[in-house]
Amino acid sequence: MHSAYVTKERTMINLLRTRRSIRQFDKKPVEQEKIDILIEAMLRSPSSRGLNPWHFVVVSDRDMIEKLSQSKTHGSKFIKSAALAIVVCANPEISDVWIEDTSIAAIILHLTATDLDLGSCWVQIRLRNHADGSSSERYVKTLLGLEDTTVVEAIIAMGYPAEEKPGHDTSTLLFDRVSYNRYGQQG
Repeated sequence: MHSAYVTKERTMINLLRTRRSIRQFDKKPVEQEKIDILIEAMLRSPSSRGLNPWHFVVVSDRDMIEKLSQSKTHGSKFIKSAALAIVVCANPEISDVWIEDTSIAAIILHLTATDLDLGSCWVQIRLRNHADGSSSERYVKTLLGLEDTTVVEAIIAMGYPAEEKPGHDTSTLLFDRVSYNRYGQQG
């Protein structure tokens, strides 16, 4: 299927075909040049009505990354091994679609990381709980000194992968969830 488009060059579809969530990272730091590219990519992400409600906290400090790895009761411990963590935040007073805007920025980060031969993984913070019973968001806001008007969507852990995962096979794609011209109508 679509084999005419399969190439070895870096194209968007090939990034999507090879991108995987990476939770084990090499200790090698991410070069400033790559961090600069990641920052530019997230700042270029689309935003509803150009309101850009997002704010990003780029964390490379090992102690702070260790603390971020304790953000929630389940699913954040692996951040500890990342060389870089980008906390994706927003001011909901700027835009009512801040969740969508921050999510778009986060996927742009994932794809850019893949393009730069970095691994990445999303860590959901919004609507999650910290081990002390408070919200994960409250923990991260306090840790980073965020303003009260700022909300935290996620943390994107990044670094050089210490694990290899093949891309998802085309046979696993849910083509039955695609309708043509009318819901339920298959091609």
